[in-house]
Amino acid sequence: METLNNDYKFAALGEQEAAVEVIRNAEVALAQLTGNPTVTLIAYEKSGATHSKE
Repeated sequence: METLNNDYKFAALGEQEAAVEVIRNAEVALAQLTGNPTVTLIAYEKSGATHSKE
């Protein structure tokens, strides 16, 4: 997949199980709403953004 904007990159969520679970649940809900069983959501983050846990 090609992105057309260099301001964003794929979000690395491998160690953030809660975030991954939210995305999976949203995929299931959208699949049910649309009748399309192959819904896939992709998480992006702003390139160069800093992460804070406040």
